[in-house]
Amino acid sequence: MTVHFRLALAGFFLVLSMPALASPAGHYAFGQPAAAASATRTIEVHMTDMAFTPTSLEVKAGETVRFFLVNKGQLLHEFNLGDAAMHAGHQKEMLKMQQGGMMTPTGMNHENMDHAAMGHGASGEMKHDDPNSVLVEPGKTAELTWTFSQADNLEFACNVPGHYQAGMVGTVKVGP
Repeated sequence: MTVHFRLALAGFFLVLSMPALASPAGHYAFGQPAAAASATRTIEVHMTDMAFTPTSLEVKAGETVRFFLVNKGQLLHEFNLGDAAMHAGHQKEMLKMQQGGMMTPTGMNHENMDHAAMGHGASGEMKHDDPNSVLVEPGKTAELTWTFSQADNLEFACNVPGHYQAGMVGTVKVGP
């Protein structure tokens, strides 16, 4: 085997081993972000401290849904679409944000960020900007619009440290 062939083969297997959840354009296996104007339905989701209402959602494959999120609790909460494995990974990132002083119990602390301490460079790569996720401070509202594709075991969750474990997670059934 030539060196070039081995490198190409190694690159091929590296790409195959990467999660198929996201691509650089923000497309996930379970769907993609969309403009609010393209939504065919709006679902209001209330966040209280350690609970979502409703706790389960039903959507159709190809449907574009605008989520209107209302934080009625006293703590910062997140609305994040994904599967359990994706949430587990995101929870680790959120814990680093909290430990680094970037996130407080009630909001984001943009003035006290030490990216180097969180394992990031001084250029500020650590931020909460995933297209399938939004943070909502107490008493505030936010929106997330998503076009769903067929998926199994999809959840919406709050990945602020400890919130998922306390039960702040719901299910999304994507049907035909």
